[in-house]
Amino acid sequence: MGFEMSEEKTEDESMLDVRWLDGKRYAQSPTNPQFPDGMAIDMSRGASATCTVELPYPAKRCGMYTVDCRTCGIHIALTTAGRRDDPRTVKIGCKAQA
Repeated sequence: MGFEMSEEKTEDESMLDVRWLDGKRYAQSPTNPQFPDGMAIDMSRGASATCTVELPYPAKRCGMYTVDCRTCGIHIALTTAGRRDDPRTVKIGCKAQA
């Protein structure tokens, strides 16, 4: 089972590119009730320079978002399940400032 690159791509003013890769399957387990309105993910590890980007919410189904910074070159990925507990935002630390 592989991922298929989605045509969905967003670019925002913070120089972050967001892409969704479709896992082509649906979640088998229930939504986590602790996150009925999605999750705010912090991957900054306490960095002083950060960017936060909103993600398309909720995802269509299982897959992953990739986020690439055109300024510092950091690349991250977040998984999705197409449920209410999917990530809504992600905060990342600037690789150039590390």
